[in-house]
Amino acid sequence: MNVDVTGATTGLHWLSVAQAARAIAHRELSPVELTQALLDRIQRLDPKLNAFIRVDGDAALQAALTAETEIAAGRARGPLHGVPVGIKDIIDVAGLPTTGHSKVLADSPAATADAVCVSKLRQAGAIVLGKLSTHEFAIGGPSHDLPWPPARNPWHLAHFTGGSSSGSGAAVAAGLVPMALGSDTGGSIRGPASLCGVVGLMPTFGLVSRAGVIPNSYTFDHCGPLARSVEDCALVMQAIAGFDPRDAGSIKRDIPDYRAALRQDLQGLRIGVLRHNLEEDLPAAEDVRTAMEEALHVLKSLGAELEDCHVHSLQHYFDIKVIIAETEIFSIHQPDLIARPHQPRVLVAHQRPVCVVVEHEQLLAPPDDHGEAGGQADTAGGAQAGRPVRRIAERRARPRVRAHPARHLAVTREAKLRLARAFAAAHADNVTPGRANAG
Repeated sequence: MNVDVTGATTGLHWLSVAQAARAIAHRELSPVELTQALLDRIQRLDPKLNAFIRVDGDAALQAALTAETEIAAGRARGPLHGVPVGIKDIIDVAGLPTTGHSKVLADSPAATADAVCVSKLRQAGAIVLGKLSTHEFAIGGPSHDLPWPPARNPWHLAHFTGGSSSGSGAAVAAGLVPMALGSDTGGSIRGPASLCGVVGLMPTFGLVSRAGVIPNSYTFDHCGPLARSVEDCALVMQAIAGFDPRDAGSIKRDIPDYRAALRQDLQGLRIGVLRHNLEEDLPAAEDVRTAMEEALHVLKSLGAELEDCHVHSLQHYFDIKVIIAETEIFSIHQPDLIARPHQPRVLVAHQRPVCVVVEHEQLLAPPDDHGEAGGQADTAGGAQAGRPVRRIAERRARPRVRAHPARHLAVTREAKLRLARAFAAAHADNVTPGRANAG
């Protein structure tokens, strides 16, 4: 069955979450019918896209039948009831293994419980279709020597999906699912959304629980939605946001009605534009800059007030992110790194990113007229000319560097910086300045 949702006949696989919800609520569409249509499309297209690591078709159809029965009995749970979703494979789904797309966990047993965000989606009536591809442990980039091939961009199979929520972006863009869960530590929801042409939202830190999710960086990890529209992301956020005592970073706050907050204009909204980020600090390609200008024009046409602003150089924030995030991910994977010195490969390859870091004091220093921290910029060997960076790794007698203990939440910023200095000094001969890959 096809549903006419916009005046033109469209396949079920292109329905947005909001469109599918309306069709299901009006009894124009069955959850079983929608689920089966998507499973058929996955079977047909995913051998080329590799968006899914594991499809749980039988369980999904059973859940769809249950949703159909509940809705028919007048027990509808809301707009996600009967709508399928895909889950990034660092997030636990009861009955399915969580592999992190890695050899290290390839043979891991099935999870015994859902991650909190998945549990909330199920409580809202969503139907889990399966687990989606990711970069290994949600860091680095695509690799062809893992148990599963990397996801491909459905717009062009030779193009990059973005990462690390690669399968989430590809699955939504290809019409395999109307919504997906991803994670974002350094762009892992936003990047795939951009490169795959969908909508992705990295929620405010602490708004969505990370309990039941393989950690990357306790300081930067977020879970959030990818979907086809802002409205769809609002619907998903309504289901998954909320305080969770099992997540030490979770915050207590009232959850507004996200969908009701959407409006047709932006009158009264002030938006700061950091032009120097893409024009000077890390110059973007011309087509990216053109797209940014077009987006700013749309915002202005909707009534927003745009104002050019300056902050520290973008490189400063990349450097600080590298130190904190890499310290935490090495401590998280310490046991596996000891037991398997060459696995996970993504972490072995990432022994080099502790290279150029902003001093804590420099980060706190007020920017000068050009947005730079006070003092002379220093350029570490090999850094791109013209990009100001700060060097913290002083040449000194190499200390004996030991594995960071797994007291993740007790690690202070100062301790992280001390570890970073020791690590950088110990590996000074092998360090190449550069930016961290998206996490």
